[in-house]
Amino acid sequence: MSKDKIIVPLDVDSAEKAIKLVEILKDEVGAFKVGLELVNSAGLGIFNEIRAAGAEKIFYDCKFHDIPNTVAGASRAVARFGVWMFNVHCSGGSAMMNAAKNAAIEESERLGMNPPVVIGVTLLTSIDQQALNNEIGVSGTVADQVVSMARLAKAAGLDGVVASPHEIELIRSACGPDFMIITPGVRPAGADMGDQKRVMTPKEAIEKGADYLVIGRPIIKADDPKMAARVCSNN
Repeated sequence: MSKDKIIVPLDVDSAEKAIKLVEILKDEVGAFKVGLELVNSAGLGIFNEIRAAGAEKIFYDCKFHDIPNTVAGASRAVARFGVWMFNVHCSGGSAMMNAAKNAAIEESERLGMNPPVVIGVTLLTSIDQQALNNEIGVSGTVADQVVSMARLAKAAGLDGVVASPHEIELIRSACGPDFMIITPGVRPAGADMGDQKRVMTPKEAIEKGADYLVIGRPIIKADDPKMAARVCSNN
């Protein structure tokens, strides 16, 4: 598997820790994900800091979920960061997703920049069947919900979705070969599952059709993150 398919989440609580991880892993993985913990710890300047440390492709895992006008404004701001990709929650609806995509394109064109890839979060990989039905109150199976959200995202003009590896083939069938699938919940054989409920090895996920894999704790918590990333590329 190509190392370019691996996205490492910088799930740490300081700019210093994030920068160190980027410096260690910049030649071993394809992209870095900046999520809520890091942004709220280090501030929005973190994008420039990790870019200076060698992060060429940045996925901003912001998971926007608000009314269309608010999400459009936030998406314009994200486009100005020059990130490679960002995401929104599919459950925000088609109007919200479309507003995010259009705003990102318009702002990027205004600035003469490449527009970011915009993807939708179908269902958090920590949500299992019991939580979906009994806690969230959505009937049907996890797979049904994920595929429904993926179809909605495609119809709204998004570039792809985030989904568990167990729904890759269903999404590919429903949304076609050019619809991007970003897969968290990936663990090399023998690794701790953590709070992920629907997991798969990197090799299995790629064989099923994932475009990119988000691999976090097995790499960033390892004694040797560089070697752990190489193991993931071959596992």
